[in-house]
Amino acid sequence: MRDDLTAPTEAPATGAGPASEQGAPPDELRERARAWQAEDPDPETRDELAALLDAGTAEADHELRDRFSGTLRFGTAGLRGELGAGPMRMNRAVVIRAAAGIAAYLRADEPARAASTAAGDGAAPLVVVGYDARHKSADFARDTAAVMTGAGLRAAVLPGPLPTPVLAYAVRHLDAAAGIMVTASHNPPRDNGYKVYLGDGLQIVPPADADIAARIAAVGPLDGVPRPEAGWRTLGEDVLDAYLARSGAVLTEGSSRAVRVVHTAMHGVGDRTARLAFERAGFPTPVPVPEQAEPDPDFSTVAFPNPEEPGAMDLAFATARTWAREHGEAPDLIIANDPDADRCGVAVPDAEAEAGWRMLRGDQVGALLATHLIHKRARGTFATTIVSSSLLSRIAAAADLPYEETLTGFKWLARVENLRYGYEEALGYCVDPEGVRDKDGITAALLVAELAAELKQAGRTLSELLDDLDVEYGVHATDQLSVRVEDLSLISRAMVRLRAEPPRTLGGLRVAKAEDLGQGTDALPPTDGLRYHLAGPGPDSGTEDGDGDAPGGGIGGGRVIVRPSGTEPKLKCYLEVVAPVSGLAGLAPARARAAAVLSRIKEDLNTAAGF
Repeated sequence: MRDDLTAPTEAPATGAGPASEQGAPPDELRERARAWQAEDPDPETRDELAALLDAGTAEADHELRDRFSGTLRFGTAGLRGELGAGPMRMNRAVVIRAAAGIAAYLRADEPARAASTAAGDGAAPLVVVGYDARHKSADFARDTAAVMTGAGLRAAVLPGPLPTPVLAYAVRHLDAAAGIMVTASHNPPRDNGYKVYLGDGLQIVPPADADIAARIAAVGPLDGVPRPEAGWRTLGEDVLDAYLARSGAVLTEGSSRAVRVVHTAMHGVGDRTARLAFERAGFPTPVPVPEQAEPDPDFSTVAFPNPEEPGAMDLAFATARTWAREHGEAPDLIIANDPDADRCGVAVPDAEAEAGWRMLRGDQVGALLATHLIHKRARGTFATTIVSSSLLSRIAAAADLPYEETLTGFKWLARVENLRYGYEEALGYCVDPEGVRDKDGITAALLVAELAAELKQAGRTLSELLDDLDVEYGVHATDQLSVRVEDLSLISRAMVRLRAEPPRTLGGLRVAKAEDLGQGTDALPPTDGLRYHLAGPGPDSGTEDGDGDAPGGGIGGGRVIVRPSGTEPKLKCYLEVVAPVSGLAGLAPARARAAAVLSRIKEDLNTAAGF
């Protein structure tokens, strides 16, 4: 799917040598750690912190500095970080403070009080709490419900570990003032997180995030935060039933359901919900990947529980091959949800691929779903993000539909006026914005399956439909360069370097315009990112646009976005080039030209960023 690099990590200035050379942490730091330990409600993290305080090693001192160098920042992604003791980790103390800050925000917010009407006039605002199956998720959900109840709000907890889209749906379904989902999505197993929705079913954006962060910072000692042992509600299965009923409504009545799907939940919470959704809609029961069907907070069969990561789909491919041998025919599709099932990965049979299957890029699935919705006569605005393919703009224009681009993330996409369909390249699709105003890997899976079934009925495949789109609109080839770091300063240095010395060419293509998105644009608010518009071969290529043998030849243009990840320690570079096509016979050469240019762009970006 993409290149993932690990940047070299510089040794920190402290904790790199013997304790006698580095010295102990300052007394103030130790006092902070002891004060934290004294009020920490979790015996596990109290013991963890005690071991660090007692160790007296350089490694332990460095770990204390890392944990107490600040506080885990609350932003538009809520909270996300590594589990452990201290204010720079995810733990019960951090969650209790976050919940208290959110409760204070809701109690001060008159619109939030007005939004929660389920219990009648004058009812306190309702907060719905969901959680996945990660380590500590159930504890964090219980603490959140207790804090909300103690603050005089009403709290309702989902009936068990469930997908994030179920929580997002429940916020609107129950007329709640807010929703909180305890999940770290597709992050590594050592992480957990805290995602916040307001009563409109939308994730928070500025200035609400800053207001909530200020209220979290104002929370005093934890023993002053009331946390009763009871008083909140645990919801029944009816909320899941309502979500499933709504999910099936994305399909066309009477459309074909004759498609065989292999499904992996990637050790998360999506297996049961996806199976029920498929069965209720009339599809054959998906074939599960047995090793990954049940929740496993250690994600024992994958390095990273993300369908995009190398190796993550190997067991799904093996399951599909086994099923084909046993039944005499191959499955039609493989569908993968990430651990909280808000993303949807798709793989299709490919005889030329080593595994016999090929993962589709998020942009390809995004274009397929858009085409399918248009065929179903969907009306409204089609939208994607600045890091996703520009192909959607051409598909929407051909159908005479409004189109918009937003910053990265569904917190922005879901706010598009009159949104009918939105997607982002990281496998996120919103196909029913009136039901779930966020990405939803379950409803997206249903819609992909319906499209595959209809094509199969007509003797065609998803791959052939992608060919048609490339011939009609040109090959919109996309790729991604991800640089994972341990020292976050490497990312900031790379951004400083690129701002100071923007490249003149990338992959043989001329950089026609370089934009610093930190300044904002006419259509976008400021964000930490850079955008390069590419326009044909560069000035030193010695070629015209049509010369496919020279650097950048045969490419009509493209774009590159460079930005730090909002949820992981990565610098992410999103690449797109567009190669014109003359009929089906020209597809293979056009794709080869595009792939070669994308590869050269990656090399040039690594050099320009200093990696």
